[in-house]
Amino acid sequence: MIPTALHHEWHGDPDSPHPPLLLIHGGGSTIDSNWGLLLPLLTPARSVLAIELQGHGRTSAGDGPASFERSADDVAALLSSLHCGPVDVLGFSNGGQVGLQLAGRHPGSVRRLIAASAPFRRSGMVEGFWEGLAAGTFDDLPEPYRRADAAVSHDPEHARRMFELDRALMLGFEDFPDAFVASIAAPTLVVVADRDVVRVEEAVALTALLPDARLLVVPGTHGDYLGELLAAAGDAGPLRRTLPFLLAHLDAR
Repeated sequence: MIPTALHHEWHGDPDSPHPPLLLIHGGGSTIDSNWGLLLPLLTPARSVLAIELQGHGRTSAGDGPASFERSADDVAALLSSLHCGPVDVLGFSNGGQVGLQLAGRHPGSVRRLIAASAPFRRSGMVEGFWEGLAAGTFDDLPEPYRRADAAVSHDPEHARRMFELDRALMLGFEDFPDAFVASIAAPTLVVVADRDVVRVEEAVALTALLPDARLLVVPGTHGDYLGELLAAAGDAGPLRRTLPFLLAHLDAR
C-alpha cells in the first residue's frame, strides 16, 4: 500500500543538541488541538516534528482504511524522506498506539518512546467504553474538535470523515500480541492518568511486557496532563507538573 503523505511541521531549535522529538496526536485531533499548550514549552530548547495522521487536519484520508500498523509505516516513510532518525517519540492515545507500532515495526526510527494513555489490548479500556463507541455518532464529536479540524482543513465535512475513520479504527482494533510488545527495544515511559479512559492496570501490564520501561501514573484525566484541548480546557497546570518527568525520560542516557 502506498504510504499516506502526512502533513508535518518543524518547530523549535533546529540546532538543538537533543534528538528531534516527534509528536503523534490522538484520535479526532490536530497538531494544535493536541499540542497547542505543549509546543511553546518544548521549542526553546528542542527541535520538534509534529505530524497529522491519515484523515486528520491537513492530511488526506488516503486510499484505504486506517490501522495503527499502517500509520506507523506512514510515519516511518516520512522520517526516511526527511533523512531524520532515530527520533524521540511522544504519542498520545491513538498516537501512543502508533508510537508502539513504530518502535516495533521500525526499531531504527525510535530512540526513546513515551506512550501516553495508549491501550494495547481491548480489555485495557474502562467499563462502557466499547459500548459507547459502538453506539456513537458524529453528533457525539465535541464541538472543540470540530472547530479545530475546520480551522486547518477548511472543509466542514472533513471532521465527519475523520470521526468515521477514527471510529472504524478503534472498533477494528485488535490486541497487540505480547511477543510484539516484548520485541520493542526502545526505552519507554508509559504514562497514564488515574482517571483516564485507559485503565491503570493496562499501563502496568504494558510496562511489564516492555523490556526497558518505566511507569508514570499522574493525577488527571485523558490528556489534561499533556495540555490536550478538550481535557485541559486551557489549564496548563497539569501539563507543567508532568512535563519534567517526560523530559527526564527523554534526557536519560
